[in-house]
Amino acid sequence: MGARSDGARTMTRLPLALTMGDPAGIGPEITAGAWRALREGGAVFAWLGDPACLPSSLPVKEIETIEEATSVFSDALPVLPLCLSVPVRAGEPDSTNGQTVIDSIARAVELAKAGVAGGVVTNPISKAVLRRAGFPHPGHTEFLAELCHVPGREVMMLASPMLRVVPVTIHVSLREALDTLNEDMIVETGLTTALALKQDFGIARPRLAVAGLNPHAGEDGMMGREEIDMIIPAIERLRAKGVDVMGPMPPDTMFTESARQKYDAALCMYHDQALIPIKTLDMAHGVNATLGLPIVRTSPDHGTAFDIAGKGIAEATSLVAALRLASVLSENRLNYKEGLPS
Repeated sequence: MGARSDGARTMTRLPLALTMGDPAGIGPEITAGAWRALREGGAVFAWLGDPACLPSSLPVKEIETIEEATSVFSDALPVLPLCLSVPVRAGEPDSTNGQTVIDSIARAVELAKAGVAGGVVTNPISKAVLRRAGFPHPGHTEFLAELCHVPGREVMMLASPMLRVVPVTIHVSLREALDTLNEDMIVETGLTTALALKQDFGIARPRLAVAGLNPHAGEDGMMGREEIDMIIPAIERLRAKGVDVMGPMPPDTMFTESARQKYDAALCMYHDQALIPIKTLDMAHGVNATLGLPIVRTSPDHGTAFDIAGKGIAEATSLVAALRLASVLSENRLNYKEGLPS
């Protein structure tokens, strides 16, 4: 899959802003675990949330500015405090606290846009809980695009050391995905992905693989014409714009070990076509990265896990991977802007 960004490089020059997520979920626990894993190197971050919902055994230092995080990180978790409306009970989400969860995301984005945070890493939220609090967005991705004033340009990538995937259609039903998928969407998603692979992942000549929509990629129209009428024209347009792209590839064979060596990211037509292979191959280290934003944003590839919250068994592996990747992406993006090698 070409050059790798595995978190082993120099950490970003700026601390990362880690959002609170749903405080009744595993966010506080995995935040503590991530700090313990990274306190001696890998990625410096500040947590934006209510210190009262963190584990009592965790050393915490409330700070006034995110710039202070670097000097205290090795000794305590730096916290930019935000007060919750009601006390938290692990595993029992309360929409009354929804606005503070939303405020945490908004403030993290403000810090990144202002250039004082290297990027935003988001702890898991519950869309249903936030919906009851008046949150109108399908998820983090769309809200972040609105906060960054680029609605409609956001692209979701799931990345791990084994595979990177990008779904063209995201949080919609399969029926709606089939109805809305079009040539322009494929082209725009492909261009955004190719640019991100260059500026954020440090891949000088990124290679894209485009999945077919139908079995056997349509079998020359015998199993559907979407490849002929929509996907192949999109691939031709991407090639005309200088993108190294292959496909359409049969979705049932393009994720084998040998096939994955031929591309740096797979462009998939709908949500599950992208997420099933990466979660099957590497669930623990999968990271959600939002492309197309003026800031770096990553998140762990799992949800709030209310069923195990507060039991001390949640693993921070994916959050650690998200923080490490955000650190690398931020450094690569700075180097790209300055014309330096990644």
